[in-house]
Amino acid sequence: MTIRIASLQRYPVKGLSPETLETAALAKGGYFPGDRLFAVENGPAGFDPDNPQHQPKIKFLMLMRNESLARLKTRYIDSITTLFIEEGGREVARGDLSTAQGRLAIEAFFRRFMPKELRGPPKLLSAPDGFRFTDSRRGFVSLINLASVRELENVAGAPVDPLRFRGNIHIEGLAPFAEFDLVGQVLTTSSGARLKVTKRIERCAATNVDPDTGIRDLQIPKSLMQAYGHFDCGIYAEIVGAGTIGIGDSLEAEQAALAL
Repeated sequence: MTIRIASLQRYPVKGLSPETLETAALAKGGYFPGDRLFAVENGPAGFDPDNPQHQPKIKFLMLMRNESLARLKTRYIDSITTLFIEEGGREVARGDLSTAQGRLAIEAFFRRFMPKELRGPPKLLSAPDGFRFTDSRRGFVSLINLASVRELENVAGAPVDPLRFRGNIHIEGLAPFAEFDLVGQVLTTSSGARLKVTKRIERCAATNVDPDTGIRDLQIPKSLMQAYGHFDCGIYAEIVGAGTIGIGDSLEAEQAALAL
């Protein structure tokens, strides 16, 4: 069965909205390009950019605790290192994240936007080279099987937007939850990109939040456990071969390819 890439998303700022991509150039040993480059520290968390260590997501603004973030639509333009934030179709903040003044502008917005949810002054953090603000220490690239999401809709009794799972690559062509069988395998593309699937992704309460409205309207982890006996939806992969991927590209399990 052919696995096809249905969509690509990056999340430049941890906890904020996605940006869709047509293509993505994957670098061996790297992260998904442009993903989780920034995070907003919710009060002092001890992050040291000179010695970056993985931090629990609870130390940052994130949907699991701060569902109001889903009301914001954000856009990061790499060429001018600037983040734009909109609420209700109106721009409410912008800042050049390469400058102290720009970062202060974004921090000031969050102080106004969600004062009761802050444990201290919000601080915009930039990921040093070779580091990203991912939920998992080895969360280099995340893949979501759209068939699994559709199956979950039957359990939840309501539509489930795949963006609730904040994945980088949405895939089609697999049976529901068959992505779990790919753990340990290497997925290849015609461009030479190779993704080694490392583990299943355990879901948290962030998936309960509607990514458009910010309303906590479903119980995704509970539904997963009740129906399937686990909290998992999606898989993580490491980039073991460089190449450019795009919407409509096929992924093939390397073992299957060698068997032909």
